[in-house]
Formats: sequence, structure tokens, C-alpha cells
Amino acid sequence: MFHVKICGVMTAADARMAADAGADAIGLNFVAGSPRCLDVAAARRVAEAVPAGVLKVGVFAGMAAEAIRQVAREVGLDAIQLHGHLAADPSGGGAAATDPPERCGELAGLSVIRAVRLEPEAGGDGLAAARAWIAAARNGGAAPVMAIVDAAVAVSRETGAGALGGTGAKVDWQALARARPLDIPTALAGGLTPDNVAEAIRQTGIHAVDTASGVESSPGVKDAAKVRAFTKAALGELGLPTKYG
Repeated sequence: MFHVKICGVMTAADARMAADAGADAIGLNFVAGSPRCLDVAAARRVAEAVPAGVLKVGVFAGMAAEAIRQVAREVGLDAIQLHGHLAADPSGGGAAATDPPERCGELAGLSVIRAVRLEPEAGGDGLAAARAWIAAARNGGAAPVMAIVDAAVAVSRETGAGALGGTGAKVDWQALARARPLDIPTALAGGLTPDNVAEAIRQTGIHAVDTASGVESSPGVKDAAKVRAFTKAALGELGLPTKYG
């Protein structure tokens, strides 16, 4: 669905800047507790500034499907990113936001992107849990159209949905390269910056990347020079045209 996504965009100016830099997707955060969380009115202003042809992705965690649909209608989102945990904490601890496989079916008709975690390797496959979630969603009648591999967050230690992403924590690229690929298009997130995104693409073989904190001067405030450098490095490594030489 995209090659470069700039997530956690909070202003119309930053949305236009990111698109002008070459990003083909903009992420709008609706995860309670995140420093980048937007209300509907603010999100609509950001979405209205996104040029045609650039994907507007709403990021949600643990929100009911009808509430997600309502936000999507009011804001004009092109895709829904489910960023909650794949499953609830089996011990019953924590208060983590969870998005079960049936959420895809509940959102039928909307394009769903699923954020997944690279877990400690079990039998050499750190994406086993993600693979099972995608299969369960498909068996329920609606699979996600894309996955984003983000840094792992322990369910039992989760103190709020806002800590699910945008923390700067990095995925183990070599472990991701060892894992059996998912059967849907896959992007990489987690600790990506202008300085390391090209190397991340080389090591993992991934063809799409997603960043938030890696191109900021402070939480939610995008740095134009970093955004341009990130998109240039990523698109250049992917062999795609860049806007800045």
C-alpha cells in the first residue's frame, strides 16, 4: 500500500511537508495516551491537507469497530491501522489494548493494515504469532492488506495504549530477516531514522518503511530536514525516484 509512511503527523503543515518530501502515506494517531493522539476535528484538518494520491492511515488500538468506522467517515481515512496487541495477556495482568483477528471482519469494506511484533524466536520464526493472527482473520472472512513489523512491547508491562508505538525502540533486523516472510505485503517500523533506514532495508529485504519519532524534533513535531533525509534514504535504497537529490 505504501513505500514510506510518516506516522504521528499532527498538523496540516507537517502533512504537506511530508508528502512533498516523497512520503506516500501519512499516519494519523487515534491511540489514547499517545503524545501524537489527535481528536477528530484536528485529524480532519490534517487529512484535508494531504495531497491526492497520498494514503491517509488512521492508527487505532483496542477501539471498537463501529467507533473506528465513525472516525474513518468523519476524517476521510483511506486505511485503518490496528496497532493493539495481537492477544490479551494470558496471565490476566496489564490493561493493554488488544485488536483480535475478528476486528478485520468487523471492519469489512475498509482496508486494514495490521501492526505486528517480532517476538522472541520460537523455532526460528519470530513472526509465528503474527502469522497465526493473519490466518485467523482470513478464516473469519477478512484479512489485512498489509502488515507493519514494529518493536515488541510486553503485554504484562504495558501501562497504556499510548506506549504501543513511537517509542524509538528498534526491531532486530537480523531476526526479521531469518523469519519466514508473511504472506501479505510487509513494512518495517521501530526506531527507524534517516541514518539507519537504508541499512534496515538492506538487512531485512523489506520494501516499505514507517517512522514517527525518528523524524521528530520533539514528540509529534516533525523535523523537515529529517523527513526529507529519511524519504531520500529509503526511496533511494528501494530504487525509487526521490524528490531531493
